[in-house]
Amino acid sequence: MEYPLLKLAAIDIGSNAVRCQISAVLHYGDRYRLKRVEYVRYPLRLGEDVFATGQISEKKQAKFIKFLHALKLLMEVHDVAPNHFLICATSAMRTAQNGPAVAARIQQELGLTVQVIDGQDEAAYINRVIENLLEDKKHYLHIDVGGGSTEFNIYHNRRKVASQSFEVGSIRRMQQEEAGMSTEAMRETWQRMEEWVSENARRYHVSRAIGTGGNINKLYSMAQTAPDKAADKAVTRKRIATILDQLTGMTMEQRVNVALLNPDRADVIVPAGHIYLSAMEWANVHQMLVPDVGLKDGMLQALFEDHFDEFRAADDHKPGCPKPTVQSRPTEVE
Repeated sequence: MEYPLLKLAAIDIGSNAVRCQISAVLHYGDRYRLKRVEYVRYPLRLGEDVFATGQISEKKQAKFIKFLHALKLLMEVHDVAPNHFLICATSAMRTAQNGPAVAARIQQELGLTVQVIDGQDEAAYINRVIENLLEDKKHYLHIDVGGGSTEFNIYHNRRKVASQSFEVGSIRRMQQEEAGMSTEAMRETWQRMEEWVSENARRYHVSRAIGTGGNINKLYSMAQTAPDKAADKAVTRKRIATILDQLTGMTMEQRVNVALLNPDRADVIVPAGHIYLSAMEWANVHQMLVPDVGLKDGMLQALFEDHFDEFRAADDHKPGCPKPTVQSRPTEVE
């Protein structure tokens, strides 16, 4: 028996990987939920080209378009309506000199619109899901480390009061270190990050951190010694430092075959981990929540809110389905 579900899709084109999540909109009583029905991640690594040469190579473009074509077909199989998906690109695409040309090529060949967003837009999307996780009268530093940039947000009494984006990320930092670049430029950016975090953490009395991004999710999972440990999704600064020390002492072969990290994670997790750890030290916080949400989740939330009247109208035609009185935020479930 077929049971039709309205579905939303978000495609996040990051500097390290491209992620696609398709979620179904569930409604029962007066409660809406988003249920993940499909998730695909591919380590395209646009940042490898862009942060080294300033361009997305022809070879990388061909693979990029082929993968987006596969995602387009996947959305069609799931009956995702043409206006029910978003495609957003972050640091690598906005840094690439040929980024606009690549986006135009994707539009021409696939009919897909790629929105190249800045750090503030990226933070705004993530804010849609982060703010639901905050507790009253607690003040947080949100740290989101990507392949090409790091976004910081300060939440004071559940309200975002400050934000800043820095062009420092896991792939950028790894490439700079491997190239043996002069540390002067790196130190200057690092100093600006430290000053911003320290000043705002002190001003708004930050007492806890929230970390988002693939690398902190992996560090969090590695930090657990039992499945039910840290039920509140928190990890200590000391525990993160211990794991980073262990990984630093491993070769790439050991990280992949002993620590069981994917190759595209094994080389960037330490540079990314040091950004999270440093930010916690600058803010003088000792614990971090790791809720496993990110840009794609914020994009799905935005789609839900933008099309809420449409979903509600569809529900109004179902027998016995009460009309909700508020535009409640949905809960994401597996």
